[in-house]
Amino acid sequence: MPLKGNWPKPCFFFFNSFFRQIVARGLLDVLREFSDNENDFISVMETVVRMSEDAEPTVRAELMEQVPNIAMFLHENRPNFPAAFSRYLVPIVVRYLTDPNNQVRKTSQAALLVLLEQGLICKADMEGKICPVLLELTEPSSDDDYKIEAVAIMCKLVTMLNKDTVELLLLLRFCELCSDARLFQVRKVCAANFGEFCSIVGQDATEKLLMPKFFDLCSDSLWGIRKACAECFMVVSNCTSPEVRRTKLSPLFINLISDQSRWVRQAAFQSLGRFISTFANPSSTGVRFQEDETLHGITKSTENSASPGKSKKFSDTVIKPSQASEDPNHSRVPSSVKSHTTDGKLGQPDSLTTTQDQQTGDFFDSFHYWRPLLPDISQDLELLQGEGKDEVQRQEMVKEEETVPDLDSEGPATSSQIQKVLECLQPHLDDPDVQAQVQVLSAALKAAQLESHSDDTDQDVLVSESGNTKNPISTDNVLHIPHVSHFSLSSFLPSFLQNVIPQQLLDQYLSMTDPVRAQTVDTEIAKHCAFSLPGVALTLGRQNWHCLKDTYETLATDVQWKVRRTLAFSIHELAVILGDQLTAADLVPIFNGFLKDLDEVRIGVLKHLYDFLKLLHVEKRREYLYQLQEFMVTDNSRNWRFRYELAEQLILIIDLYSHYDVYDYLRQIALSLCSDKVSDVRWISYKLVVEILQKLYSCGAHDLSLNFINELVVRFCHCPKWVGRQAFAFICQAIVEEDCMPMDQFAQHLLPCLLSLSSDPVPNVRVLVAKALRHSVLEKRKTFSTSPLVHLVIIHASCTLRLAICPLHKVDIKHTEFFLNILMTVCSAVVNFT
Repeated sequence: MPLKGNWPKPCFFFFNSFFRQIVARGLLDVLREFSDNENDFISVMETVVRMSEDAEPTVRAELMEQVPNIAMFLHENRPNFPAAFSRYLVPIVVRYLTDPNNQVRKTSQAALLVLLEQGLICKADMEGKICPVLLELTEPSSDDDYKIEAVAIMCKLVTMLNKDTVELLLLLRFCELCSDARLFQVRKVCAANFGEFCSIVGQDATEKLLMPKFFDLCSDSLWGIRKACAECFMVVSNCTSPEVRRTKLSPLFINLISDQSRWVRQAAFQSLGRFISTFANPSSTGVRFQEDETLHGITKSTENSASPGKSKKFSDTVIKPSQASEDPNHSRVPSSVKSHTTDGKLGQPDSLTTTQDQQTGDFFDSFHYWRPLLPDISQDLELLQGEGKDEVQRQEMVKEEETVPDLDSEGPATSSQIQKVLECLQPHLDDPDVQAQVQVLSAALKAAQLESHSDDTDQDVLVSESGNTKNPISTDNVLHIPHVSHFSLSSFLPSFLQNVIPQQLLDQYLSMTDPVRAQTVDTEIAKHCAFSLPGVALTLGRQNWHCLKDTYETLATDVQWKVRRTLAFSIHELAVILGDQLTAADLVPIFNGFLKDLDEVRIGVLKHLYDFLKLLHVEKRREYLYQLQEFMVTDNSRNWRFRYELAEQLILIIDLYSHYDVYDYLRQIALSLCSDKVSDVRWISYKLVVEILQKLYSCGAHDLSLNFINELVVRFCHCPKWVGRQAFAFICQAIVEEDCMPMDQFAQHLLPCLLSLSSDPVPNVRVLVAKALRHSVLEKRKTFSTSPLVHLVIIHASCTLRLAICPLHKVDIKHTEFFLNILMTVCSAVVNFT
């Protein structure tokens, strides 16, 4: 039908709106049909513009649904129609944003988002046509419905714009909308998308313009707005400086945790772990995230490294004690300290070592935080030289924030330090242990005050005290304690105190395992605690693992299997964070408990079995060889995916053990999986068998390799079931493709058995043998150096299989038998020759 003349008019003036909807639905097909002619194309686009002015809302909505498809077509044919989309379709989309019909507006909003996601709208159209309309719709005098919808579009639009455009056009209007006192829906949308704006505009604009608005939203009278702020708290925190995060956002988040609304408290506790993770510093935690979002240690180790072809995304983070001194990323440690690094127990970190590590960018490793070094008597001598220097040192040790003072066990404890610790212990007086510690510290404080007013004779007592003499101070109301000069405050600090994050945040996080929280906040609060625990551990660093150890053990024994399942899926990441020694001491017992748990929990351990085992020492790793067989037993025999995952993990685990261990333990499991009832498990197990054979040959274990080959021949090639014989053909093909063994060895031990299956009565077996010969063996026949007869055997086998499996070739049966007899004769000659 020609498009000239009055063709568009009948479509446009259909009296029945249903016919006009059909025309709108078929516009894309019309464009494809007549896009070769420029005049016809312009006529169709003008028809689209006229149809956009249709009085029927259903026609306009149908037309708008076709706009994304038409825009994609125009984008693909941009050389022919470079400005068609911007000229004809963008004005329609913009005009429909203010359409009086709600359905049309919703359709245009959805179409606009699709166009933005696909990158079909240019920057000039967004800044010159779309953003001005949104700014007009969000004016204070705008209609309420239009305003709410425009705010939602603007918040979604900001993620697709660059920083300059957002700051120039939308940022100030967004700040005004956050303070909209008339429409709570507008404030709620702004609160829900506050993090996106912060991520786009960056740190400076966030702290100067957006942070005051965020404080107002967090204290809004409606609980839904406060809940939305709690949900996006982590994103906002990532866009601020550490000082603002600690001094302003932390108290604000504490208010949300103690909010009157249960829904706000629930959202705050769910975001608590993620907010704590924003305090992480790679220089102190010792680990970092790479571009593939996997956790890696900053240092590299050559111990038990996996082959690069199998596990490219894994990196070994185990540090050998013998290699630590050779690694340039590790600081040198005195031998007196290094000799105590085998007991697996942690003490308080040395403050001087901590300060030096933070300055040099190193992180805490297993040699930086053992028992405190011997006290330095030079500090005691400095005390005798004058009161001024001592006062300067005291002022430097006092923190501006409510953090634990940096108490050095090797220096004297001053009254200001003791007072600071007492203030930190006040919120925890409910604990009887803390009460006992407060009593002792109070006595120490009194002794320190008496000592500060003593005369020269008291200083002589101080000198004698450095010679390990006891302080004669003892009254009825004061406990008998050592002299304050050698009073170690670190022994009185609770195990949950640290100075990495605000202590109140950590206290609230540790309380998530309290059963009362499950009743007053959320029944799944323990699951959220377990989910975010690796992030919290990463933030605190391995030197503060003692703060989380009890909580982790509590979660590992939680009655809800979902909590234990969450921990099982993340225990390998936690092992990377803690290092090999803490892993062996604290995580291995929990890991062993997960191995005996429900299948829902065991699958989490199994999916990352390789990741966890590679972090252990060789001796500890070998203990799990005896437990791998337990994964073959499941609560439900129909859970075949469990066995499938086991086979996949065993393929990776092969590199972690010697060829003797692989032959003695993994071989039996692999052969058992090859006999599984589910075909998917069997096929992945065949690949496992090939990897085992490659491991044996790569290690030079020819005797074990030959024994394994003979076992494969007996179990599969001579199997009475055709499935086993088919598996043998697949294994041979994989061996050739992966170069698992020398081809001469393959021609001697496996090729005759493979060729014997070319006359198998089951067509499925012969088909797979043909594929193995055609796609694998024939391509590498030039590498055979055993005998020229091998080439003749392969060629005859290929010809025979063509005659045997192809029914289209009407060949006499006698010819087929003749070829088979020749084939078997040649095979016998090859065997005798070799």
